[in-house]
Amino acid sequence: IIDNSDHFCLVKVAGVSGLIIANKKEDAQMTTYITYNKGQTWSLLQPPAKDTTGHDINCNLPSCSLHLHLQMSENPYTPDTISTKHSAPGIIVATGNIGPELSFSNTGMFISSDAGNTWRQIFEEEHSVWFLDHGGALLAVTQSAVPTRHLWISLDEGRQWDKLSFSSTPLFVDGVLMTPETENRIITFFGHFSYHSDWQLIKIDYSSLFGRKCTDGDFQTWHLQNKGEVCVMGERQVYMKRKPGTRCTLGREYSRVVSAEPCICTLYDFECDYGFERQASGKCAPAFWYDVNLPAHTCSHGQRYRNSTGYRKVLLNNCREGLKGTLSPRMQQCKPIAPSGLQLSTINSQLTAVLGTNITFRVALQNGDSLSTSLHVDFGDGISVSYSNISRLGDSITHTYRVSGIFRVTARAQNSHGSDSSSLYLHITSPVERIFLSAPVVVIRGKEANLTAVLWPSQPRTATFYWWFNNSTEPLITLEGSVSHTFTREGLNSVTVQVSAGGTVLQDVKIITVKDFFRSLLLSFSPNLEEHNPSVAEWRQDVGRVVRATLSQVCGFPEDQLLVSVFPGSPTAAEFFILPETNQSV
Repeated sequence: IIDNSDHFCLVKVAGVSGLIIANKKEDAQMTTYITYNKGQTWSLLQPPAKDTTGHDINCNLPSCSLHLHLQMSENPYTPDTISTKHSAPGIIVATGNIGPELSFSNTGMFISSDAGNTWRQIFEEEHSVWFLDHGGALLAVTQSAVPTRHLWISLDEGRQWDKLSFSSTPLFVDGVLMTPETENRIITFFGHFSYHSDWQLIKIDYSSLFGRKCTDGDFQTWHLQNKGEVCVMGERQVYMKRKPGTRCTLGREYSRVVSAEPCICTLYDFECDYGFERQASGKCAPAFWYDVNLPAHTCSHGQRYRNSTGYRKVLLNNCREGLKGTLSPRMQQCKPIAPSGLQLSTINSQLTAVLGTNITFRVALQNGDSLSTSLHVDFGDGISVSYSNISRLGDSITHTYRVSGIFRVTARAQNSHGSDSSSLYLHITSPVERIFLSAPVVVIRGKEANLTAVLWPSQPRTATFYWWFNNSTEPLITLEGSVSHTFTREGLNSVTVQVSAGGTVLQDVKIITVKDFFRSLLLSFSPNLEEHNPSVAEWRQDVGRVVRATLSQVCGFPEDQLLVSVFPGSPTAAEFFILPETNQSV
C-alpha cells in the first residue's frame, strides 16, 4: 500500500505485519525510515557495505544512509519503484540512492532478504523487477530509454543474476504480462522495435529454469528480526526459504511460515494512548491539554470505568503477559464532577435558516455524569425544553421558528456539583416580497431628512440595507431600515435603496426635490373619493397629477413650481408643495 503527500509517503511491506517504510520531509530533505511495530519506533536504513563491483561504500549512520523511492507506477504492467510480495516475506526490492537524503541522481537498485535489516546493491541503474514462482525467483529488465533484448533472472534473492536473451531484435519494453499464482510459467513482454513500429508480443516459458519441484531438503529456516531483536510484533516468527542456488520450483501449495511463538510483552510492544505523548526516555506522558483524571461523560457516580495508563498495545501485536497487565487500562470508580465542555450546534453547522423549516440542534457534553445532569434548552423565541438527564436527549433536538429574527439559543447542563452553558445566535430569515422607500418629496437644502425602507413581510434585524445618494459608487450599509441624510445640492436628487434578506435582493428608487425654501399645505378630499381608492401607488400618482394640474389652473402657478404627494392609506390626504422660481431667494 502506497500513500503519498508533499511531506510524507509510506509503504506497508507485504508479508510482514507491522513493517512499514516511509519517506519523511525534514528541513527540506526527504529521508527514508523503517519501522517494525506499526510506527511506534523508526530508524534509518542501513546502507550496503559494498557496491556492485565489490568496492567498499563509505557511508555511516546517521549522516549517511540508504534512501528508497516510494512511488506507484502509473502503468499497471510495470512494477512500482518498491516491490514486496505476501508469498515472499522479507524480500524488498526498490529503487534508491545512498547519501544524506533522497535523490533522483545516482540511483540504483537495492534488495533486502531479511526484511530491511541489511541491504545489497544489485544494479547501478534503474530496473523493473518482477517476482516469479511465488517469490522464488526475480526477473529484471533495464528501464533505459534504449531498446534491449536481454533480461536478468535470479534464483537466490538477488545475489547472482543470469543474463538471458529474449528477443533477436532489441525491444522497447513497455510492460510485462504474467498470470500470478498459477502453474503455467509464462511471461509476455510487450513493446515495439522502434518508435514507428506496431506493438510486439514476446512470450517466454521460464519453466526450464527449474529442473524439478522443491522438496524438504531444498529449504532452510529464516528468523525474522529487527536489528537483532527476535521478537517482532510480539512474536518470534520463523519462515522457510529455499536454499540459495537451488534450481527447483516452489509450487502452488508452498507455505512460508513455519512457526509464530508469542513473546513476553515489553514497552516496545505498546504505543502511546490518546492524550499521551512519547518522551525522550521512551515513556508516555500526558499531553499538556489532556486531563488524566477526567472520566468519560457516560461515567455515572457509583459505576466504574477503564482508565488508560497512557499505553495501548500496537494493533495486531501478539505479545502476552509481561508488561501487558501493568500497562493495560485499569478499572476505576467514577467520581461525581460538575458538567463541563457543553457544546451546542446545528446539525449542519449553519447559523441561518429559512422561516418555517425544521432546525435540528445537537448538544454534546464532554465531561460530567450524563445520567445525573439535567439539560435545559431555550430557543430564544419564548419556547424552551428540559430533560431530566442528558442521556434521554438522544442524538438531536428539533425546533421550528414561526417568526423571523436573530435568536439567542442557549443550552444549560446542571447537576448537584455545578453547571455549564453554551449559546449560539441563529438567523431566521424569509424572502422579501416588496420594498417601499418612504421619503419626503421636497426637503430643505442643508437640513437633515429622514428616509425609511419599508419591507413586506417585515425582517427584524435580519436584513441588510444598501443606500446610494445621487451618483455615489460606494453604498452606505446599515442594519436598520431608516437613515438620516443631508442633501447639499439643489435640484433633483436620487436615492436608491436595496435590501438583502433570505437570499433575495430588492430595490426602490425615489427622486427628491431639494430647495432652499418652499411652502406646503395639507389637502383633504371629499368622502366619496374613498369609494375609488384601491390603495395602490399608481392610483395615488394619478390623483396627484390631476390635483397638480387643477391647482395650477386655479392658482395661476406654473406646474413646475407645484408638487402634490398623496399619502397612502385612508382617508385620502395629500400634501401640496409650492416651490420658488428658479434662482429666486428668500
